[in-house]
Amino acid sequence: MKTVKSLILGSAAALLAVGAAQAADLPIKAKAVEYVKVCSLYGAGFYYIPGTDTCIKLGGYLRADVILGGANDYGFNNSQATANGGSNNRLTNYYYSRARTVLNIDTRTATEYGVVRTYADMIFSYDTGNITNTSTGSAFAAGGTTLGVYNAFIQFAGFTLGRSVSIFDTPWQSYPAGGPDTIPGGSNHVTGINQIAYTADFGQGITGSLALENPDSQSNGNGNLWNVNGFAGTGSVNAAGVITTTPAATVAGNALINGQYGTNALGGTRSPDIVGALRVDQAWGLFQLSAAAHDIHPAYYGGSEVTGHPSDKWGWAVQAALSIKNIPTGPGDSINLQAVYTDGMTRENFQVLFPQQFVMFSGTGVAGAYQSVGFAGISDGVFGAGGSIETTKSWGFRGGYTHNWNPNWATAIYGGYAGLSYTSNAKALICANFVAAYGAATATCNPDFNFGVVGINTVWTPVKNLAFTADLSWSRLDQKYTGTIAVPASSYSTFAKPAATYELKDQNSLTLMLRAQRTF
Repeated sequence: MKTVKSLILGSAAALLAVGAAQAADLPIKAKAVEYVKVCSLYGAGFYYIPGTDTCIKLGGYLRADVILGGANDYGFNNSQATANGGSNNRLTNYYYSRARTVLNIDTRTATEYGVVRTYADMIFSYDTGNITNTSTGSAFAAGGTTLGVYNAFIQFAGFTLGRSVSIFDTPWQSYPAGGPDTIPGGSNHVTGINQIAYTADFGQGITGSLALENPDSQSNGNGNLWNVNGFAGTGSVNAAGVITTTPAATVAGNALINGQYGTNALGGTRSPDIVGALRVDQAWGLFQLSAAAHDIHPAYYGGSEVTGHPSDKWGWAVQAALSIKNIPTGPGDSINLQAVYTDGMTRENFQVLFPQQFVMFSGTGVAGAYQSVGFAGISDGVFGAGGSIETTKSWGFRGGYTHNWNPNWATAIYGGYAGLSYTSNAKALICANFVAAYGAATATCNPDFNFGVVGINTVWTPVKNLAFTADLSWSRLDQKYTGTIAVPASSYSTFAKPAATYELKDQNSLTLMLRAQRTF
């Protein structure tokens, strides 16, 4: 028995030794693959980043636009492709196009302080070129690619830190039911503004926000602050070698009829814009009340410190907005409305994508006049030598109605109208330059103006996240200048316009936008 037991133990030991030797020859077992898991906490499209508790969502869109009709026809439009749109001659593009793609990244992590969110987007665009007039003839300005960042922010415990839309804005920005970038009647910081904001949630869809926003981080910077006495005479040498001079009054007059009423005399930033908003966002719709204050900080009366400067002045703006959802006309239908008033803060009415000075030409019925012209300039304030800032006032409203015919078709109508007015002192300062250059016998100077846009669009969505849009808009500049002026060729050389008599007249434009957009 003892012999059998020894034999069994010996055999077992031998088997274990063999097994251990074979195991040593086997490959090491690989670690389990960490598969990407769906994150359902924050809606569709979020996934956990492997190995973390952070959820991420990637998205964006690709868009192709064609604009027919001169792209609002305003010659000093900020768009590269429409620099000569207001000429209405052989230099004007009858159409231009844009291709754009946007990529965005959204991450969220649940913490004991609430959700920590980061969001950023990158915008890549290509715009077609335009024709510009030079002293030796016309030249083609090639289109170009632009790269931008509209949003790049962190949200934590109610704070938003970085670049985002202003809390002054409505959720629909300046597009109450679609439409062009030039609808007045409210703010629009869709291209982003640097800020520090805090939002308190009071429950039941009621929130309150307070922000410090950087006024010079908008797409076009601060609004204009015009020093009407800042123009200086210029000198040049002609082909015969003779020095010629242009008086300061003529330089000022030439700038004025292009919508520039002085040299821009803004100083450096001293205070951020102070912005607050109260919002009620519920199933029936939305109501929002916004207010903002803006420090207008001027530079100097002249070219150096010893000339002195005006004192700072605070501008301000208030805005109210209402959105009504699921109205009786059909499921998903909506109405968006807003109104704004500004004093020294005009960009909250004629928003950052609206041209701040512009000019447009058309025909005339006045005997002896070559053509008609309309021009306008937008500012936060005006001052002259030794004087204080005269703030510019404006008002406006916009609205839109969207009707869904079925899940694939929707039609919208929209409109906006706004007015801008200068104080009597500011008008006297501006018009002194006007009279010095063009006289008062044949024209009446008044830089106030109104501007309106109405339009209609239809959107076809054949499949989810693919949309085709046709948007037709009509714009009108209601200027307050009247009569005729004799304009030298140098004033309108960019537009290939001759030295001639021009009628001061209201102007209209018609624009059709065709768009294809794939959202992902």
